[in-house]
Amino acid sequence: MKNDKKKIYISIIFLIITIILLFYLQVKASTKLEGIENFPQSYQPYLRELAKKHPNWKFTALYTNLDWEYVINQENIFGKNLVPKNYSDSWKNTTPGQYNVEVDSGWVDSSRQAVEYCMDPRNFLNEVRIFQFEGLSYDPITNNLEGIEKILYGTEFYNTKVSYFDSNGNTINMNEKYSNLILKGGQTSLVSAYHLASRIKQEVGPFLTHSSISGKVAGFEGLYNFYNIGATSSAEPMGAIKNGLKFAKDGKGASQETKNKYLIPWNTKEKAITGGGIFIGSSYINVGQNTIYLQKFDVNDDKEGDLFWHQYMTNVLAPYSESKSIYNGYEKSGLLNTSINFIIPVYNNMPTILPESPNININDFTKDNTKMYCKGNNVNIRTGPSTSYEIITTVSTPDKMTRIAKGKQAGERWDKVILENGIIGYIYQSYLTEIPQVEIEEINISIDNTTLQKGETKQLQITILPQEANNHKVIYNSSNPEVAIIDDKGNIQAISSGKAIITVKAQENEVKNQIEIEVYSKVTNITFDHNEIYLPIDTVFQISASIEPQDANNKTIIYKSTNPQVATIQENGIITAKQEGETVIIATSNENPNIKAECKLSVVRKIEDTEITFDTSLKVKDLEITGIDHKKNTVADLKKLISSNLEIEFVNFKGKILLDSDFIGTGSKLRIKEDNKILKEYTFILYGDSNGDGKINSSDLLALQRHILEIEFLQELFKRASDINRRGNRPTSVDLLLIQRHILELEIIKQ
Repeated sequence: MKNDKKKIYISIIFLIITIILLFYLQVKASTKLEGIENFPQSYQPYLRELAKKHPNWKFTALYTNLDWEYVINQENIFGKNLVPKNYSDSWKNTTPGQYNVEVDSGWVDSSRQAVEYCMDPRNFLNEVRIFQFEGLSYDPITNNLEGIEKILYGTEFYNTKVSYFDSNGNTINMNEKYSNLILKGGQTSLVSAYHLASRIKQEVGPFLTHSSISGKVAGFEGLYNFYNIGATSSAEPMGAIKNGLKFAKDGKGASQETKNKYLIPWNTKEKAITGGGIFIGSSYINVGQNTIYLQKFDVNDDKEGDLFWHQYMTNVLAPYSESKSIYNGYEKSGLLNTSINFIIPVYNNMPTILPESPNININDFTKDNTKMYCKGNNVNIRTGPSTSYEIITTVSTPDKMTRIAKGKQAGERWDKVILENGIIGYIYQSYLTEIPQVEIEEINISIDNTTLQKGETKQLQITILPQEANNHKVIYNSSNPEVAIIDDKGNIQAISSGKAIITVKAQENEVKNQIEIEVYSKVTNITFDHNEIYLPIDTVFQISASIEPQDANNKTIIYKSTNPQVATIQENGIITAKQEGETVIIATSNENPNIKAECKLSVVRKIEDTEITFDTSLKVKDLEITGIDHKKNTVADLKKLISSNLEIEFVNFKGKILLDSDFIGTGSKLRIKEDNKILKEYTFILYGDSNGDGKINSSDLLALQRHILEIEFLQELFKRASDINRRGNRPTSVDLLLIQRHILELEIIKQ
């Protein structure tokens, strides 16, 4: 039975924790915010460089509200992202049993590093690769035949009139060029014609003889699929191409309504280009996947659909490759300075240092942290360590940066650096020179007031000399963390009353400076351990009042009796009952006269010892009763232990009369009455019962925890009941643990 209770209690705790975690970890739909200032800091320097060169470009942050590690785990599943088999092992999944397994002919599973590199948008915020984030809706202002032809340049589609075979093998010649069909396809599908041209170039390559568009594949004569839609991987020879042509034939069993929508069958090149464009638009762009990146990586939940499965391509580098084609088209047609909107994903908990390209060999570098100058004008910072990588920005003498990795390659050597604006990139090593090291010689510190109020936070101001060393690291320390703590930015937080010495020391040498601060804790409240007392004539009684918080600097209390003829009180809280009657004892803070507490005092006739007796199991001292059995603490149970020829009455800490079945807890009172007049009142204390309900359970844990954290203070009597091992100090986390052990029946609280 005891073990069952423990299991139930632990299960409840786990359930509560699970509910809290589910509340905080729920995935929220994505949101968009336009403007560089709405991006995380790590994105902004790259975007500002682009905005300098192309002021008409617009940047929209797509906050996916997805955790970075979670996204990578979902995308790093066997077969979801592929690379060519002839790529180096750094690009490929090398897990035994999966290494070099052809998921599709010539294509194998990619490495986790490749997924991380290709999915981190910050790696591609340069003039060329940013086009993978271009919004793909049709734009009549920028989309034109000249731009399409320039994208097709270098392929057999360039400046070429369309011809194709019908199902009988007859040649059909059209009087229109491929660029005309692509432009019409964009206008009809509302998809960027430049995107369609780039997609065709990416999917079927530069030759008109590609099997997907030759019209000569056996069993699929006269059918065309320019975008390889439905071309899922298959172990069958030409399996992917045949699957794509099956889609071109009948939509793989689609309804007539669907086939009409996509102009299926794609038995002419015009229907294949336009119908495929409609498919891309309706299946991707119009459901939130309106960039090449989002079509490859399904991470946008603004339509509240499933994630990570609706992915057009398996080539992990497809967005990277297609972005270059789109850039070339814009650049050759002179459209780079037009208004273009880029929609760029943002993830939660992204890595501080950008994931490295698998092409870059980490063994070619050693870690470094050297301050460097640029020596030269208009020196390029690139995305990788060679001139084949894109330019991010340029630097000139005497721009500063920090070298974080020093190149040791054979031949040309490149270093990895972080510029002062946060951009990370590579620079040719010969353009760098080391900044001479200047050590800290003096540290000056100041604060507007060396006295802090408890709970207050103040910034410590520091000045480092010489000025050339002001970016060198210093170490902050507090001599008394229980009084005040200081973080690595110089913010001092006052914890409790007392004094502490704050030290600021140079990390590189022994130069330091100190300042003493004092924390003052104001009085916030005064409480009595009794709200009402009944004393016999000629009795002397020590009343207990306490200042809150415990560490208040000024704990002096001024006592007063409103009727000194009935009872007087000394400055130490000792009451002398003089004659029958009533008075009010007032305790006032010496620091703040507006903070006070009151206790009603009634002086009554003395009760003889023979008029009331207590069982020896109960501990009666002054006006308090302890020693209650926590399992037998109903009114009926207590009546068996107390006998009197006078009337007795039990009330709870709120003054409500208790019935025989009610529980006696902390703050409950035993009243001895005669002719309905109270002659004496005892107060019960049940150790561990911090809220007065007569039970020791999780409610007491919560009440004590809020007191310890100074969220809501316990009254004096309840503080004493929470002091489980009777140390006479304020309750601590040790008492919290003792209550927990009692609830779990590991160690019962002694009464």
